[in-house]
Amino acid sequence: LNTDKLSSIMRQDSLEPVVRDPCYLLNQGICNRNIDQTLLSILLLFHSASGASVVAIDNKIEQAMDLVKNHLMYAVREEVEVLKEQIKELLEKNSQLERENSLLKTLASPEQLEKFQSRLPAEVLCPEEQSPGVAAPAQHSGGSAV
Repeated sequence: LNTDKLSSIMRQDSLEPVVRDPCYLLNQGICNRNIDQTLLSILLLFHSASGASVVAIDNKIEQAMDLVKNHLMYAVREEVEVLKEQIKELLEKNSQLERENSLLKTLASPEQLEKFQSRLPAEVLCPEEQSPGVAAPAQHSGGSAV
């Protein structure tokens, strides 16, 4: 925590940059990722309102609510991006496993397919494809071996 920079911000007339930018304190080198920026920002807002009128305090409360909303939206956007990337990676992996599965089915002899199929549990096989000698694709999201 950089207390000198924090004190400087506390002396400012407006804390608008702190309210509008969820990463302002981090970007200014005032705190690091280990410190809750939202809580620190709210404390700054209320500190700047100490000794002020009820209207000023109400304004600070409204600013604090805006600040929390902005920080939450920022955190949600970051999490959505991480999840999108994970979904993309899983889709690519699933596609590759499906291609490998198709290739293995093509290259396998009827005897190998029948032997493999006999090892699969009944619930893995599609009901319409349970005749001998026909391999059914696995129905789980992790892909299948053959």
